[in-house]
Amino acid sequence: MASVQPIRAARPETVSLHTHAMDNLRFIRETMERAGSFTAVPGWGGFAMGVSALAAAWIASRQASADAWLITWLAEGVFAIALGAWAMRRKAERGEVPLLSAPGRKFVWSFAPPLLVGALLTLVLYRAGLSAAIPGTWLLLYGTGVVTGGAFSVRVVPVMGLCFMTLGAVALFCPASWNTAFLAAGFGGLHLIFGFIIARRYGG
Repeated sequence: MASVQPIRAARPETVSLHTHAMDNLRFIRETMERAGSFTAVPGWGGFAMGVSALAAAWIASRQASADAWLITWLAEGVFAIALGAWAMRRKAERGEVPLLSAPGRKFVWSFAPPLLVGALLTLVLYRAGLSAAIPGTWLLLYGTGVVTGGAFSVRVVPVMGLCFMTLGAVALFCPASWNTAFLAAGFGGLHLIFGFIIARRYGG
């Protein structure tokens, strides 16, 4: 009489192979995500930031006091940052890309520190009576943030940052009466130019 053979269970090595393959796929996916570029930098959002900066330059040029001039630009800075963040989120949603993916986190953590330093130096320079140096400092540090954050984005972004840094360095050694023009050229003109380039080449 033939003996009854037990049903053979799944081999441990088969389960191990499947687990190992899944781990490899997960590692490859995470590696590709870390190595990818942050493509949610807004083109038309940057263009809109340029338009708002030109409007702020027009308003600031008509202020009767230096304090009112500074407040105008500070309000523009807050508005522009909010506008840029909103546009970045919209672009990420349209592209179905997580805004805080690995490249996105690297972009934010590289971009934010120079802006925080700029905010601190604004207070220090104002209290020291060196308000004339504030616009050049803003342009220089904003450009620094764009360069460092842009290292994880498309190639044109660091180029834009270098343009801001160059403009800021020049502004630091020019007469204070030119400050409105420098801010209009940087936050207005450069955002218009590069916003248009990014929108056309990499989507809005």
